[in-house]
Amino acid sequence: MLKYIYIFIIGAGLLACSSVKTAFVTEQNVQIDSTLIGNSQIDSIILPYRDSLAKEMGEIVATSLYDYTVARPSSVLGNWVADAIFVNQTKNVRLSIPIFCLLNTGGIRSTINKGEVTLGDLYKLMPFDNEVVWVKLAADQLSLIETYLRASGGEPIANATISDGKLNLNGWTDKTTEFWVITSDYLKNGGDKMSFFANPLEVNATGKLMRDVLIEEARFQGTLTIDSTLRIQF
Repeated sequence: MLKYIYIFIIGAGLLACSSVKTAFVTEQNVQIDSTLIGNSQIDSIILPYRDSLAKEMGEIVATSLYDYTVARPSSVLGNWVADAIFVNQTKNVRLSIPIFCLLNTGGIRSTINKGEVTLGDLYKLMPFDNEVVWVKLAADQLSLIETYLRASGGEPIANATISDGKLNLNGWTDKTTEFWVITSDYLKNGGDKMSFFANPLEVNATGKLMRDVLIEEARFQGTLTIDSTLRIQF
């Protein structure tokens, strides 16, 4: 529903801008009559939706005891986002191969401040409609991910650490031949130059938006969990 409200508001704004632009660019005299919708009329149309949207975005979904910010090589906010997605996706799953979550720092677009956490805060945090996907990769791709993370300076990860430049996945052994990565469809498709996703063994789309997963986990936690561990150390 929110998407349609956004489209309506933006469309109305474009309509108003379009009328003004046409009058100036064409330099034609435009007769002002009742057939033209003025800004006040547009505002009256949008107002109920704006009020409804503000009320919905103001819903309190959790509480934060700390300020959460994102930074490289790892951060409290990066850890929380990666953990929330990882836990949400694996709580009812048992796998025989290693699995970890890999996201991108640039995809986290805001902070979470100490105090009440609203729905709007989480929309600002993750404003894009990116979907959670599972990507299965061959074991030899792990070194490419290590190289990437070293070059980027670090990205949010869960169920894994990097020490001395080596990426360590929980459950990894000398006999491991493949592993799963939980990530976004944007990254899976090569976003942020993550080219190691180019030749997956398998891809499973979840149909769940990353933002919706974060909202779901925030509601479940009530008070946001915190992990300040420096997960990436080069």
